[in-house]
Amino acid sequence: MKVYYDIQAFEGVEKPIATIGTFDGVHLGHKKIISRLLEIKRQQGGETLIFTFDPHPRSILFPEQKDLKLITSTDEKIGLLEKMGIDHVLVFPFTAEFSGISADSYVRDFLVKQLNIKTLVIGYDHRFGNNREGNIETLIKYSKELNFGVEEIPAQDIDNINISSTRIRKALEEGDIKTANTYLGYTYFFEGIVVKGKQLGRTIACPTANIEIKETLKLIPQIGVYAVFVTIEGVVYKGMMSIGMNPTTDTDGLIKLEVNIFDFDRDIYGSRIKVQVVERLRNEEKFSNLEELKARLALDKENSLKVLSTSQQLSA
Repeated sequence: MKVYYDIQAFEGVEKPIATIGTFDGVHLGHKKIISRLLEIKRQQGGETLIFTFDPHPRSILFPEQKDLKLITSTDEKIGLLEKMGIDHVLVFPFTAEFSGISADSYVRDFLVKQLNIKTLVIGYDHRFGNNREGNIETLIKYSKELNFGVEEIPAQDIDNINISSTRIRKALEEGDIKTANTYLGYTYFFEGIVVKGKQLGRTIACPTANIEIKETLKLIPQIGVYAVFVTIEGVVYKGMMSIGMNPTTDTDGLIKLEVNIFDFDRDIYGSRIKVQVVERLRNEEKFSNLEELKARLALDKENSLKVLSTSQQLSA
């Protein structure tokens, strides 16, 4: 798969079969659209293209809204699309200037002149151009003049996609990992860098890897303790993760992500690891002393192993 961050670099692609959208999460609803692109490719030839955006359009169009959280970072989204067999991904830099171009310029200059679209698969509610003046009817009109095909995704499918995205975000915020994973069609995950913490876990026989996530909009599940799979250098380990403020030992009020990787004893500071979140075990608790905390962590490990032993590591 080829990835482009500059539209000028996108050239020489044979009969692009494209769709446009944020594709946050690349969940089961999105996969219906992607499957249709792949089906058209099998029937007619050509190469598949996802035209997506970074930053998320909402962060530019509604900067006053501070509640935007994303199911997948751009890099995670690209990885998921590659696994699905997409040929090309164009990550377009969304700006206020871009949002203000006319519908005519959007179709003529972007879709036809620069992307050379041959088939466009789009939702019934897709709007584009200044003041969102363009819609599916606009595309159908231009398709006849400019010689490209347009296929509309049924309203029910688009509604299901929007509902799925909302349900996934809500489920993650509530710690309902099972629901989120069901709608995603894979195990929710994030990637981060291992950084040094207080190293208190070593003193209670529960060393943890402190995870720093660079993507500030990445949606982190509700505070609590979770059973997780951890991938380090291609090897998958079982573990448990704490998301919270560590009220027993810390007073800084900062939320931390710490993973205890079972049967693992290596220095991985500075390494990038992947954490797949399988199930929420419990709320965060404040214990009277370290011995109570140690006993609870031992029980958490036991419960994590039970969950993970009967869970599949569902990749996208």
